[in-house]
Amino acid sequence: MSKTILNAENVSFGYESADVLHDVSLKISRGEVFCLLGPNGSGKTTLLDCFLGINKPRSGKIVIDGADISGLPPSRIARRLAYIPQNHKKNFPFTVFDVVLMGRTAYTGFFDSPDRKDKETVSDLIDKMNLTHLKNRDYTRISGGESQLVLIMRALVQEAPLLVMDEPSSHLDFRNEMLLLEMIVDIIKEGTRSVVLTTHSPYIAFFLENSGIPVSAGLIDNGRLIKTGTPSGVLNPENMKKVFGVETAMTNHIIGNSTLKSIIPIKTIQEKTDK
Repeated sequence: MSKTILNAENVSFGYESADVLHDVSLKISRGEVFCLLGPNGSGKTTLLDCFLGINKPRSGKIVIDGADISGLPPSRIARRLAYIPQNHKKNFPFTVFDVVLMGRTAYTGFFDSPDRKDKETVSDLIDKMNLTHLKNRDYTRISGGESQLVLIMRALVQEAPLLVMDEPSSHLDFRNEMLLLEMIVDIIKEGTRSVVLTTHSPYIAFFLENSGIPVSAGLIDNGRLIKTGTPSGVLNPENMKKVFGVETAMTNHIIGNSTLKSIIPIKTIQEKTDK
């Protein structure tokens, strides 16, 4: 089995005559978190949509779990990749249990219904996540943070080896953001899944790195992936000034026997420096 779960090679994508992504190449290992950071409009979500098969690249290819997704139907992609969106409309009053159960549709036929094993899988996961109190609640009546955790559970029961999260903490309060990050750490420690997430917060990448799990970061700007590596190697003051136009400082915090790395924003600068 290949150590690479996702391999994007020279991916370019655009709308009409304008390119949005330019020759993006990226490899993500099994059992790893990859954090993608960049300014608004830099191409983060567009790249995720390429991974999902929504955007069809003009050139290049994307291989997930050993298969080129350009030749796969959505049902087959769903067995390789599970998506947790940034926003989710709550149009119908399904129970939390039923929303999570929807993650099993990748394994049921068009006219089939989830079987007892599917329902047991969902119940076991809800219990494991200590969210049993939400099980029969109306999904439209739970908080934004609780909704995000439910969507992650839906993705987990999909049993895909790759989880893709688009700014998963954007609507969460401080506690729920921490719960989310701790859940990602637990997912990686189980050793069966990888995670790709977009974020505007360097803090998230550093938290994951400080947790001792395999994690890498990438900076994207103007549709080009300009740097990849460890969070502390990529998200340094020089790169933060170039990409975000923000002056920062790296810091280390000694807590017990651990050294925790972080980056502190100092001020914005008038213009981003030349690359």
